Amino acid sequence: MDDAMQSPALGAGGLLFDGPEWNFELVQRVYDACAEIALGEMGLDIYPNQIEVITAEQMLDAYTSIGMPLMYRHWSFGKRFAREETLYRKGHRALAYELVINSNPCINYIMEENTMTMQLLVIAHAAFGHNHFFKNNYLFQQWTRADAILDYLDFAKNYVSKCEEKYGIEKVEQVLDWAHALMSHGVHRYIGPRRQSADESRARSLARLEYEEATYNDLWRTVPKGEDGEGSLTRGGAEASTLGLPEENILYFLEKHAPKLADWQRELLRIVRRIAEYLHPQRQTKVMNEGCATFTHFEILNRLYDRGRISEGSMLEFLHSHSSVVFQPGFRDRRFGGMNPYALGFEMMRDIKRMVEEPTAEDREWFPDLAGTGDSMAALREIWADYRDESFVHQYLSPKLIRDFRFFTLEDDAEEDDMEVSAIHDEAGYRRVRRALAKQYDVAAHDPRIEVVEANLSGNRRLLLRHTVINERLLSKSETEQTLQCLANLWGHRVKLLEVCAETDDVLVEHDALPRPS
Repeated sequence: MDDAMQSPALGAGGLLFDGPEWNFELVQRVYDACAEIALGEMGLDIYPNQIEVITAEQMLDAYTSIGMPLMYRHWSFGKRFAREETLYRKGHRALAYELVINSNPCINYIMEENTMTMQLLVIAHAAFGHNHFFKNNYLFQQWTRADAILDYLDFAKNYVSKCEEKYGIEKVEQVLDWAHALMSHGVHRYIGPRRQSADESRARSLARLEYEEATYNDLWRTVPKGEDGEGSLTRGGAEASTLGLPEENILYFLEKHAPKLADWQRELLRIVRRIAEYLHPQRQTKVMNEGCATFTHFEILNRLYDRGRISEGSMLEFLHSHSSVVFQPGFRDRRFGGMNPYALGFEMMRDIKRMVEEPTAEDREWFPDLAGTGDSMAALREIWADYRDESFVHQYLSPKLIRDFRFFTLEDDAEEDDMEVSAIHDEAGYRRVRRALAKQYDVAAHDPRIEVVEANLSGNRRLLLRHTVINERLLSKSETEQTLQCLANLWGHRVKLLEVCAETDDVLVEHDALPRPS
């Protein structure tokens, strides 16, 4: 029998494609079919899409440069590329099927090695799932400017290149090395990014200068200094107030106040800090972002299959890939590395859909405002917009899913020989499990709380930082020394870090660093 008679016809109302080979016409056809479901039926709201086909080597290059297009050059990206390429060539690690950039237009990279089924999958996953989440989640709206990031990255790449030509590659890489070491401390975690126009920034600098001139008193020179050359606590307090201390964003403070940095070095710090801000929401929404994208591609491909738009062979290929992505190894499995964000996010989205459409009595008791409301996509769109991982898990992890994943909590006291199972599958246990799992996704609970508390600009210019120690979790000595050295090199003078007990305010450990000559 002729092959054309064994399957529905290609084109309108029939199969979107037949076989593994792809071309740009087929990519456009499956994109249009996905858009019809995602936008018309699921109600997703997306940025315009730009789809680019790249090679495996280009994909490696893209996600070893922090997953950013137009990224400036740095030796660490090349080192990461060489490592990932070796693992890929030897078969120890697979490549990502796609890479998506939170920008307007939203850039979607798909690999030319993918089959047509995989191109359909990644378009549904990235061009519609991730795209919707980027555009609508409140953290991305607060922290990123999708319409400006590509222009800024282009500026950053050109600026770094010009600095290398003018000052030398070694000097530029040195500053970037130090800035990268402090990248996790380059974000205003609690108040959002400080966005100012050039005019506003100049006006603020002028106002600060006028204030300093108005409050300057030459008598401060006569204040006796301590044995280490430090001024009095009174003067330190005055300077702290003028500088807006304490300051959690260390890169921001160095950019504005480091005594010895040249203007081009301050701009490099600003570039690294802006990229840290851009990446900050992604750290807090991994479960939700991947859950949204995985749920979206699962819905789209199942609806296409139900309508006869993709073949059984394509559906089997999709299900094989999908099941691999959402697989969650047990804790005794040698592959276990914690919770798979794809698995947890996808199952929570499906569970929310179930509770909205087919609730049980337990669902109505635990989620009275959600269970049985009828419109699952409306509920999911609202959740995708208003939550991050920690609050999402704390609010919507259901007793059913806790049972399905067989979650429980253990209390592990270092002073005890045995561990205690502190939460099982009862009402109190469900709530404790949910709180414990949600806390694992709280970025603030895991990042050390380090602030600049004093900068003695009118004396010996010593910089003092404080680490508030919670639950006796001290910093790693070797990592702290290396990072503090980078900070001292940027500051240009002595830097001291005090690790202080949150409960008693006692100093537990002191770290010191002096700048090293370039």
